[in-house]
Amino acid sequence: MRAHGALRKVAGFTLVELLVVMVIIGITLGLASLNAIPSPRQNLQQEAQRIALLLQLARDEAIVRNRQVAFEANPERYRFVVRNDTGWEPVTRDDLLRERTFKSGPLQLVLEPNTSVNTGQLRIVFGREPVDKPFVLTMAAGPDAVAIRADGVGHFTVE
Repeated sequence: MRAHGALRKVAGFTLVELLVVMVIIGITLGLASLNAIPSPRQNLQQEAQRIALLLQLARDEAIVRNRQVAFEANPERYRFVVRNDTGWEPVTRDDLLRERTFKSGPLQLVLEPNTSVNTGQLRIVFGREPVDKPFVLTMAAGPDAVAIRADGVGHFTVE
């Protein structure tokens, strides 16, 4: 007859197996936390994509309303203005086209071709016609730069 617990198989994990699992979990969490914190380049890219969509909306608004709509920006903030009989008026009733600050600001802004009158602020005007002049708006924050390219017929791409 056998002894009561002599040949009983022990169930469970060894200390080495538990340590390997803990190391794998630590590495996975470390990689996930690095990806969860966006880089300054990613922030600038997201800002440019948001502005490209707003520029497309402003262009469409100019055509639908049969009024000129302009994008104005300085290094800290940007806004949209509408041309009335008395001059340019800021858009205040539209939540999408309201004045905002750059999240990655202050930024260096370069418009090519530059049609702005004021050197401290750039302006892109969208007319009532579906065809506008092509432009490239470059936004830079430190070593990172992103460009919004408009082809003049309503396509805006972020590069």
